[in-house]
Amino acid sequence: MAAPSKKVFEVFVSKIPWTTAGKEMREYFGQFGPVKRCLLPFDKDTGFHRGFCWVGFTTEEGLNNALQKDPHMVEGAKLQVQRNRRPFAGQRSNRDGEHD
Repeated sequence: MAAPSKKVFEVFVSKIPWTTAGKEMREYFGQFGPVKRCLLPFDKDTGFHRGFCWVGFTTEEGLNNALQKDPHMVEGAKLQVQRNRRPFAGQRSNRDGEHD
């Protein structure tokens, strides 16, 4: 019997204003449910984040609440939010971008 697939309660967010920090993204998405992690990768050359992030919720309810809202507005910008169907498996070269 195959191992049960692990549910992913994660969204991929793009079009994030460069002035927005990971902490602000975590707080914003926290209104929809408990946030397990927020990964906002930074560019080593510029020192700015790359304009996208992954937000992982602890429950499916939090995920669904976030997906039902449209539009998502942060600092006057409309974010693009979509379901991330598999866990983020990228390198974590900059731990400052992740807020647990």
